[in-house]
Amino acid sequence: MFQGEMDPEIAALLGTDDSAGSPEAVLDYDALVNETPEGEEAKSAEAEELDLGAEGFPEITKRFESAPNPAFSDPNYYKGALSGEGDIAQRIHNILQKYVGAKDPKDKGVFRQQVTTAYWDFLANVARKAPGKLPDHKKYLLRFNILHPTFLTPEQRDFFAKLVVNNELNQPVYYLDEWFKAVGTGAIRNSATDEVQTTKSGAQSKYQQLLEKAMGKKDGARGLLKAKDDERISLERLFRDKVKDVTDHYPLDGLSDVNSCYTDVQKKLFAEVQELIKNLLKTDHDLEVFLRDYYQADTDVKTLEAKIAEEGGAAQVDMGAVDTEFGTVRQMAKMTVGRQGNSFPILSGEYFRSGPNDTGFRENVIALLAKIEGIDPEAFCRSYKNRKNRIVPYVVLVPSYGDTGFCWEPFDRFNRATSRGRIALPMYPKNLFIALLSAVADLRWQVAKEKASYYWMEEGLTGNYYQWFQKMKLKGDLKETFIGDYITWMTKESEGIQKLDKELRGTFWRHIPFSQPVKDKLRDRSFAYQELYQRDINRTMSDGY
Repeated sequence: MFQGEMDPEIAALLGTDDSAGSPEAVLDYDALVNETPEGEEAKSAEAEELDLGAEGFPEITKRFESAPNPAFSDPNYYKGALSGEGDIAQRIHNILQKYVGAKDPKDKGVFRQQVTTAYWDFLANVARKAPGKLPDHKKYLLRFNILHPTFLTPEQRDFFAKLVVNNELNQPVYYLDEWFKAVGTGAIRNSATDEVQTTKSGAQSKYQQLLEKAMGKKDGARGLLKAKDDERISLERLFRDKVKDVTDHYPLDGLSDVNSCYTDVQKKLFAEVQELIKNLLKTDHDLEVFLRDYYQADTDVKTLEAKIAEEGGAAQVDMGAVDTEFGTVRQMAKMTVGRQGNSFPILSGEYFRSGPNDTGFRENVIALLAKIEGIDPEAFCRSYKNRKNRIVPYVVLVPSYGDTGFCWEPFDRFNRATSRGRIALPMYPKNLFIALLSAVADLRWQVAKEKASYYWMEEGLTGNYYQWFQKMKLKGDLKETFIGDYITWMTKESEGIQKLDKELRGTFWRHIPFSQPVKDKLRDRSFAYQELYQRDINRTMSDGY
């Protein structure tokens, strides 16, 4: 596409074919300029509750629908995508005509840049409609950057038409239309670095900020409370099983009305039952503490809500939240592409080279997240109050041709304990797994750095890596070098291919441990891994691990 002869359908649609008549005959500009109703606005959504007890990702049983989505074969898709967006839609249409019809490479380059600039302005208008009910044309425009299906080959159109539309797996992986809707309806806060302008008084604005912090504290307390309750339930189940085993007797021979004495195995269970009782009491005490914290946070939230009501109601964000988040997403797209990458925003067969298994749609990403966690089980873990919580970050799927994923923020600024971080992932990279690994590596680095705080160059993962970096007298960006080494750790070292420095391998083995099955596999591969495996055993025996 866009090379040699133009597709007749596109030529007719864009008005570049003489037989198609004037552009006005193809599109009604009044329909483009005048707003059309997009359906009822969505009601405010409640913030999702984080389940700290979840142990893994769901199994992917369906990646495609059996029947294709009719939107991608709709001859009016392009018109529907542009309709109701005002003058910017007409501008996009005109520039796209010039771009497609340009023969001189220099002219084509100029028009290509104009398309890129105008398209982002056009997309900002569409994003503002995301909190409402989007028609399919605009939904897939935001989700995949598909301005017209015929910009893709028939095989590619069929592939996109069969993708699963809804988040049936209930995982925090978002397409852009879903992300803007969640931000616009208040289900998810704006990304860090972006300030949402409020329209109320200074006092009300101050109360709103305090309310967000109190809600973050409440969310954290709620998550810890649920996790501790799950822990107690698990201990109680184990306690009942042990007690049942202790009280399980059989009649004595010749004395059918007398049961047997405790066996040696049962006698050993008494010590285990006593230890379980201690753990149950400790867990119950922790539960009481977390419960007090939660009730206090809940009281603070209600008090601040009452204060805000006295000041005239909640802060009116309107479309400000979506607008500022759109600016963030635009920056994300630039970062995924990089300076030398392809920043053309529209999805086209000219640039799209990914296959069904390499495209960053939701089910593929979830499957790869599970693969990463299978190798690095602590990839999404954060410690709080001596407990490791599994907290999967929000994954924002950016429809760009970039090759680099990254962490936008390691956790919410108002809830460092149990909030999700945020990573951005390009949907059309050369290698989806590597792009996702770079994002997870960035997340791991930032979480470790925040945990070590002022001592990040001395302690933990970042401290050990920094000291090794200095010792080796390496040059370049520290974090970028770490990301590259993490990718090597996950793709080569996990398979027994020794690529890292011996000292660095020891640091990663300790601070980015492989799962036990991977360790067991590597133990028999070479002496280097066998030695590290033995160190684990020694640390466990000395309680120093």
